[in-house]
Amino acid sequence: MANIKSAIKRIKTTERRTLRNKMVKSAVKTAIKKFEAAVNSGNYEEAKVLLAETSHIIDKAAAKGIIHKNAASRRKSTIAKKLNSIAVK
Repeated sequence: MANIKSAIKRIKTTERRTLRNKMVKSAVKTAIKKFEAAVNSGNYEEAKVLLAETSHIIDKAAAKGIIHKNAASRRKSTIAKKLNSIAVK
């Protein structure tokens, strides 16, 4: 355990940030899973709505610096391709 006051503050800050990061990453994963479930069931309309919500959640995570902007772009591109794959059918 740290003895210096500033080090103790940094530990507390790091713990708070870690919890926030975990919460946001979990929300991103959950949104993607919901979207993929809708795609797998073939429900295009629901998947279309979930795509917008999921993209918004991913953008917010990137804006907060929790995921890299390129990673966010890649994830959004991947889910958009999945939606387009069921739109053709």
